[in-house]
Amino acid sequence: MTKSIKKIVLAYSGGLDTSVILAWLKETYHAEVIAFCADVGQAEELAGVPEKAKRTGASTCIIKDLREEFVRDFCFPMLRANAFYEGEYLLGTSIARPVIAKAMMDVAREHGADAISHGATGKGNDQVRFELAAMAMDPTIKVIAPWREWTLKSRTDCIEYAQARGIPVGATKEKPYSTDRNLFHISYEGGILEDPWKEPDESIFLLTKNPAQAPDAPLYVNIRYQDGNPVAVDGEQLSPASLLGRLNELGGAHGVGRADIVENRFVGMKSRGVYETPGGTILHKAHRAVESITMDREVMRLRDSLITQYAAMVYQGFWFAPERYVLQALIDEAQKGVTGEARIKLFKGSAYVAGRRSEHSLYDESFATFERDQVYDQSDATGFIRLNALRLRIRALRGHRGS
Repeated sequence: MTKSIKKIVLAYSGGLDTSVILAWLKETYHAEVIAFCADVGQAEELAGVPEKAKRTGASTCIIKDLREEFVRDFCFPMLRANAFYEGEYLLGTSIARPVIAKAMMDVAREHGADAISHGATGKGNDQVRFELAAMAMDPTIKVIAPWREWTLKSRTDCIEYAQARGIPVGATKEKPYSTDRNLFHISYEGGILEDPWKEPDESIFLLTKNPAQAPDAPLYVNIRYQDGNPVAVDGEQLSPASLLGRLNELGGAHGVGRADIVENRFVGMKSRGVYETPGGTILHKAHRAVESITMDREVMRLRDSLITQYAAMVYQGFWFAPERYVLQALIDEAQKGVTGEARIKLFKGSAYVAGRRSEHSLYDESFATFERDQVYDQSDATGFIRLNALRLRIRALRGHRGS
């Protein structure tokens, strides 16, 4: 098996796992390894990555700037669906995997690679996400998942492996938790966070200020939407990546977007994750606010009934599956006319809706007012109620009483 593989594209970050994997692939498969790094908003984490990859054995390191594509074609469609997993997780890691996999498969095709490899563990969700995406694009590609093949059993083993080969890594035995950062969020898991009773130390947070130390005065931010997509902040039109980056800064300064979750992984076990998603949290609030005055009631009811299924598709790795495309088409049809502006109040770790307005608003004060009006005959409600109560009255007449 190993002799048939001559060139491997490795999804490489420069962190502990993928640095060890790069060396292991060279030792095990004796193949050329191309390190592929997707820039999805890791910021300074990309500094020095190509040099480190080559020192560790890669023939070359390819970095692709995917930030605009990531936000425009992956984050925004997910935000149009108001997707969140198990009531709390805004899917920041999940949604980055398909854009990375897509770009990695492009590199594999361009360079004639026989195989791809990734650093996802055999216990995690990412192995499923990467491999489902890869197989959807090339069913013949060979996937090498070292965590399912090698004899290393823990990140402590990886640290020792790296140290024995002189591979520089940032993780230590004293601080072994792992992070995943992109323009949408940053996650922390493993190591010292594996006890779900322990509160995470304040020192781990990178994107958000401690809410207790956030400014004592609230900040109001206005977000403009066009057919379900955010297009401007405080009157300034911005590209998708720039808009999300701006909201990350504003939300982070006010401590918005922290979450500490125990979630159900697709592979079966529960895991604890700590997340920072400042811009995404604000956009969820703002989007809902604009929808509340522009979306038809029954369309919203139908769309909302599908959020759980959509979120599960993203979480489980079915972004390129036909059911996600079908569901996305319905969601995007429902977003036509979701145009307007939301005013969000940021204060001490929370984002509140302070106002919403739209030139397509379905809210009509003349109907909604509690003052005297000329457009609504309140006596019409009598027949409406009696018709809706008919089945309940029949049931009661047959001797079935409400509890």
